[in-house]
Amino acid sequence: MNGSLLDASALTGRRSRRAATRRRTGLCILASVAVFSLFGPAVIGIDPARQTLADTLLPPGAAHWLGTDVLGRSVLARLAHAARLSLGLALLAAVTAAIPGVLLGVVASWRGGRIERGLVMLADAVLSVPGLLLVLLFAALAPGRYWALYIGLSLSLWVEYFRVARAASRPVLAGDAVQASRLLGFGPGYVLRRHLLPALAPVLGTLLAFSAAQAVLALAALGFIGVGLQPPTPELGLMMIECLPHYEEAPWLIAAPMALLMLLVLGMMLLVSEGEPA
Repeated sequence: MNGSLLDASALTGRRSRRAATRRRTGLCILASVAVFSLFGPAVIGIDPARQTLADTLLPPGAAHWLGTDVLGRSVLARLAHAARLSLGLALLAAVTAAIPGVLLGVVASWRGGRIERGLVMLADAVLSVPGLLLVLLFAALAPGRYWALYIGLSLSLWVEYFRVARAASRPVLAGDAVQASRLLGFGPGYVLRRHLLPALAPVLGTLLAFSAAQAVLALAALGFIGVGLQPPTPELGLMMIECLPHYEEAPWLIAAPMALLMLLVLGMMLLVSEGEPA
């Protein structure tokens, strides 16, 4: 019996260490991309829109570490600006979606009744439209506009926060600690700050990383099919579709944005990974 307990404890410890290692790896990847996006443009010092037709499709070298595209633009400079755009817009959309989603989820669970039914119906109505299609509709209203993509992403992401916050806050509100706080006369702000938010924080942190990864992929997908941001804006999806016709003669062109996109999504997914099942 004691041996089984020790084995289970050791297995749990190994799973926790593996999960912690994955999260640290994800944080390191995202931190590296964030540093590259924030300081890369200033360090590189090259205008990502500057065209030098004499330097078309140069291979990686000392002057241009990742070579140049068909218009002679520095791939490294464009990649740094694209990383800033994708990471910044995705995080902004995810945080913007999280605030109303969490608040509405808590309100629905707290109040119940008609308010909860109305909010659930609203969430189901939004959920009935595929998220990428919703972003596409806003992008069609204002082609190439940052605010259209931002609003579309935020509207497509808030439903998940609403559903998770509503489900996770229900047992907390029904718990003895919240009931005791209410009997002692503490108001909703105290309950939210001392009981609900600490209970919701772990799952919401996981959901934030997951939704940011969704936003990054959505931006790249829209740029790749030509309905998101428009040239000459440096964006990962746009860079891939611009470099695709030249993949045979200059494969490094399409490899660079694909690798950065993979690193962004991988870093965010490692943050939400858990230990292996027993």
